Amino acid sequence: MLTPRHPREEQFQQRLREIAPDCVPVVAYGALVPRSALDVPRHGWVNLHFSLLPAWRGAAPVQHALLHGDEVTGATTFQIVEALDAGPVFGRMTEAVRPTDTSGDLLERLATAGAGLLVATLDGIEDGTVQAVPQPADGVSLAPKLTSDDARVDWSAPAVRVDRLVRACTPAPGAWTTLRGKRVKLGPVTVERADDLAPGELRPDGLVGTATTVVRLGEVRPEGKGAMAATDWLRGLRPEPGERFA
Repeated sequence: MLTPRHPREEQFQQRLREIAPDCVPVVAYGALVPRSALDVPRHGWVNLHFSLLPAWRGAAPVQHALLHGDEVTGATTFQIVEALDAGPVFGRMTEAVRPTDTSGDLLERLATAGAGLLVATLDGIEDGTVQAVPQPADGVSLAPKLTSDDARVDWSAPAVRVDRLVRACTPAPGAWTTLRGKRVKLGPVTVERADDLAPGELRPDGLVGTATTVVRLGEVRPEGKGAMAATDWLRGLRPEPGERFA
């Protein structure tokens, strides 16, 4: 097995030339492959990417699909070129985004179904029944990795935006907020009815105000503690009337 830290390593490329593979399949590989390595296999490198390219090119396509409220996403097999996720496409599959999906849920389904797509693509390349088709110039969007700063909840945003952010950041990097100067990680929330709570205002029953309707907290992970139900945490916390998340 070859496990280079980066495909630019000369030792890796030399070994690749010795092996002389027909094709190199790639899944969730974070490095750009240089031309010197791309040219070794006669059928090139084929990537399985978890979006419907050219949408969501980059490291976090599943997270961005959830964050932006996509109703349908999928997976794409394509020929790797030197530009980021820009190569011609061999095949696609679609997957409906469910209202309660986290990025972990959706990625699990895409990985399972995408494995079949990748195998079918490699078989088609071998027997000559599939041809790569250039990606359209329109519809390109980028999906950079979400950082911890990106995962901080803005309670002045609409409830639907809060819901999407938390689900997109579950399990990583983990949505969070602060209360009494300490960080609290949040599991998925539920968007509920309209209420008169101010943005970030917290009630003992787990309701939190946003710019629109309230959301109900599910699981939380207070700083220095394990995950627990929000109602259990709040029972011990005893928030003051009108107390808010920062």
